[in-house]
Amino acid sequence: MKKMLSLAAMLAVLSYANPASAELKFGGDASVRLRSEFNDTEVNSVNSSTSEELKFQYRIRLKASADLGSGYFFKALVQSEETAAGSPVAGGWAEVGDGNKGAYNIEISNFYFGRVMEESHYQIGRLPLNSFNNPIFDLAYYAVPSTGTGQFSSRVTAVDVPVATWNFDRVFGLNYGTKVGNGDLNATLVVANNNITTGNSHLEGDGLFDDGYLLHVAYKTTLGNVTVEPQAIIALTDLQSSFILYNGSPMTPGGISPNVFGANATIPAGKAKIGLSAFYTVCEDTDQNGDRGKVDYSGYLLRLKGESGPVMAWIDYSRTDDNSVDRVADSYDNLFVWAQYNVKVYESALGTFNVTPTIRYRASSMDNAGTTTDFDQLRGELYATVTF
Repeated sequence: MKKMLSLAAMLAVLSYANPASAELKFGGDASVRLRSEFNDTEVNSVNSSTSEELKFQYRIRLKASADLGSGYFFKALVQSEETAAGSPVAGGWAEVGDGNKGAYNIEISNFYFGRVMEESHYQIGRLPLNSFNNPIFDLAYYAVPSTGTGQFSSRVTAVDVPVATWNFDRVFGLNYGTKVGNGDLNATLVVANNNITTGNSHLEGDGLFDDGYLLHVAYKTTLGNVTVEPQAIIALTDLQSSFILYNGSPMTPGGISPNVFGANATIPAGKAKIGLSAFYTVCEDTDQNGDRGKVDYSGYLLRLKGESGPVMAWIDYSRTDDNSVDRVADSYDNLFVWAQYNVKVYESALGTFNVTPTIRYRASSMDNAGTTTDFDQLRGELYATVTF
């Protein structure tokens, strides 16, 4: 916290140090979260393990922005992302009593700069994804659950907003957007990983200096009163990265190059609105000997979402069939529900104070040659958030 306050003070001083410098604006949010968590695991319908826990968590995020004139801008987000020992803090939520005595490393979580023009824009840096409302990257990164080799309690699945939680809702890349017809076309070149290659490698020639790249393309337009946004993530090269894994580890030897296609749609319904999302992914890659099927999986994710005033809820279903040589399971199924009610305690031009009770439920299963592992997780959360 002292580091964050010191950084804010330094930036504030610098913003007024030169009359010709751009005006630097600050904002952000601070939250505390009370979470109750109940986990249950069964193997072939026989109870394997249960656990329950009550957690006290907190998060603070500091946002900075600068208008440089003529459409040029800069934006940044600072938050805690890991403990003093270097362990990741999921979603930036620090936990009371984790053994680190409240010491956390402050990170530049995202930053980007660029220019907004009348009918186009471009930006570069650590770009925010808004993956909380757009699950395409969740399916691209976690179609095959990552981390761990057994119980679902230690695995990250395509549901429960994993990119927002575990990848801090960002990528490094270059984005360009422009008006096309009645809609907006956006394309982002994502730099997924940086490889150092010596000598001959089966990955040579797959990318500039053997690095990994994705292309995310989206077109947002309206059909009548319905907003639609078809999207695609295309792997331009083989990827080896801590962000895109296969069964918890980068493919070594080999690489993975998932492609994802689908769309989001928003339908107004009086004072409410309904959201629909459908995405499909496929990945089939060779190993270093050129054999097909080293990585071979396909899957999909469906979302139905409703919003009306202070109420928001959605249900996700995802399934992945895995035919890879080194697969952990033959198939993965996930059902997820998020429901929340936002209570506005105070609101003004200077900020807000909200309290949000939330329910999160996940039911996951994986089938491995007739052995079925089921994992159920229920979370009841109470958020108290101030924005400024």
